[in-house]
This record gives sequence, C-alpha cells and structure tokens, in this order.
Amino acid sequence: MGAGPLDGVRVLDASTVLAGPLTCQLLGDYGADVIKIEHPARGDSMRGHGHSKDGKGLWWKMLSRNKRTVGLYLGDPDGAEVFRALARTADVIVENFRPGTLERWGLAPESLRAENPGLVVLRVTGFGQTGPYAARPGFGTLAESMSGFAAITGEPDGPPTLPPFGLADSIAGMTGAYAVMTALYHRDARGGAGQDVDLSILEPIVTVLGPQPITYDQLGLVQRRTGNRSENNAPRNTYKTADGRWVAISTSADSIARRVMELVGHPEVVGEPWFATGKGRAEHGDLLDAMVAEWIGARAREEVIAAFEAAEAAIAPVYDVAELMADPHVRAREMIATVQDADLGPVRMQNVLFRMSATPGEIRHTGRDVGADTDEVLAEVGFGPERIAALRERGVVG
Repeated sequence: MGAGPLDGVRVLDASTVLAGPLTCQLLGDYGADVIKIEHPARGDSMRGHGHSKDGKGLWWKMLSRNKRTVGLYLGDPDGAEVFRALARTADVIVENFRPGTLERWGLAPESLRAENPGLVVLRVTGFGQTGPYAARPGFGTLAESMSGFAAITGEPDGPPTLPPFGLADSIAGMTGAYAVMTALYHRDARGGAGQDVDLSILEPIVTVLGPQPITYDQLGLVQRRTGNRSENNAPRNTYKTADGRWVAISTSADSIARRVMELVGHPEVVGEPWFATGKGRAEHGDLLDAMVAEWIGARAREEVIAAFEAAEAAIAPVYDVAELMADPHVRAREMIATVQDADLGPVRMQNVLFRMSATPGEIRHTGRDVGADTDEVLAEVGFGPERIAALRERGVVG
C-alpha cells in the first residue's frame, strides 16, 4: 500500500454500482487498504456498465482502482463467517443493500461492533434507513428526479431533463467519503466509538441545489427551467462563435458583468439602475444575451477567449472530452493520469481528486478481476489454503 494520509485504514467495500464504490475509490486513492467484496460468480454489475475493451469494463478500471478484490457470497453462513473475520480487522464497511439485508444475513452492524467496537459502517441507500420509502429500490435517476434537479434543468418549454451521467450517485459518493472521514475523526481524535452512517442518495443532491427550500418556505416561489440562463445573474449562457464552436460565460460578480458589456461594445447598459444587481440583470437577460451573442458570433473562439482574458472577464470553452484531455492547463495540472493496466497496458483516467503537499494520493493500480486477491486477503485473517479451496468448491468464495 502507498504512504497516503489514510495508510493503515482498512475499508471493506461491500457496495455495488456507483455511490458506495466511488466513496471507497476516493478513500483508496489516499492510501486506504480497500477490499472490494463481490459475488464470486456475478461480480459487481458495474463491471458491465459503459464501454469495454477486450471484454474489460473501462469504467470499472477507473472506479475500482486501488482496491483488492475478493469474491464472497455473504448470503451463505460460511460466507458471512468470512465477512465477520474481515470485519474484525476493518475500520470501515461501506454497503448499499436494502435496509435489513445485512441483518437477515446475521451481519447487523451492532453485532459486528460487538467484536470490533471502532467499526464505522456507511449504509448507502436510495432513500435512507428510515421513512416510508426506505424499502424502495433507489437509484441516482430517482434522486435526480425527486430532488428538484430535473424540474429546473432544460429549456423553459421543454421537458424536465436528467443528466447523462451518474450525477446524484457521484455527489453521494463524495459525500460518503466525507462522512467516513468525519466518523473516523470522531473515533480517533475525540476518543469516540464506531458508529453507523445513514446516507441516502437523495439528500446530498438536495443540498447542492441551493436555496430552493428556504426560498419556497419564505416566499412561496418555485424555481422554473431557464435553460442555460440563471435567475441570479446575466449575461450567463453558452454562445456560438463564428467558427461554429461554443463558449460559456458567467457574470456572478458585478465587476465581471461590467467588463463583459464594455468589451462587447455596450457600455451604455452599465449605467442602468437594473444593471447594479445580478437579479436585475437576469430580468433583462434577453437584451444582454443578444448583445453578447452578436459580438461573440462575429469572432472565432480563440479570438473571443483571448479578448475576454485580456479584459479579465470570465469565459471558458465548451469542451468535449477529447478537447479536455488535450488542454494545456489540464495537462500541466496532471488532471488526467496515465496508469499501467494488466489487461490493457497504459490507460488514462481522472487523477486523484485533490492535492496534498505532504501526503499526496496516488493511483497504485486499476480495477482488477473478480477474486484476484481472495487468497491473499483471506490468508491475512487466518484462512488456510485448504479452507479457502473448500469454500471455493462450494461457490462461497471466488
């Protein structure tokens, strides 16, 4: 294992698909010993998500990096016994079974903590461990729908729009890593014990959607779809350049809004009373957008970006992934790392999430096959070769 800030922390990743596994990927990136627990025959269904090459899931290679893999069927009593042995050595368990599943297998968190009082158990579900929807199957799409995200996304005269990627799951995954670290801080720095963390996929995305609840509570206002525009400031949109490409601008700061309008040749609007606030500018979005679009539409993208940068006005090109990976800033920051993969050779993927000067994270290896580390991991908790072979013969381990 690497000498990251979480070196010495052992995590059992008993979760599937995205939110829980992303939590564990982030912990592993910073040195935690993450042991991925999968069904020995089926594996995590995430292995089949997205594109593959030579039969190997590419998303899996990224999401399960820095994890040792163990094939283990928890629904068998012998599998549950193996899991208990692993749990005695763990600091953290991350699971996303429906509420009551671990209990049905005899693996209730409180029983695991009877043998390991410091154990932190992160329980990730669609709707949480309690409440009328607790037993429902939950996916990120449902959270994106119920949270209000879809209702405010898209054009005003178009349908509610869902993101084309795992937005709610990813937000929950990052939240899960924060939750685990908070619980470990309570345990290790404050002399506390282990505990359960109840994380629903719905609640983090509600948080990032901003002041909608308090605005509705106090003013009775319901946010509507505005396309790429904002209710809080203008101009804020995407604009097509003369060479058929796109840029995005934002004017959240009043000073930036003033610079933009002066740059595009309309300083007269800066003195208007309504221009002084973001809300006032948003109410005149049609006017400001037309002025900005006309100026940008007459120039090539690189000319537009250079002019905005010279004026110290905020702008960014609208990239696809190929342009992102070729960008000189992205390259200089090493936002995309090259990692050696046992099956595919060198592969490129997102680097660690943030940089620490003294204890940086690292990608030690990519996602592995089901059970690639079963024998090694089980040997560490006292299972000999004959016992492992017998469990493998019965399909309990893989």
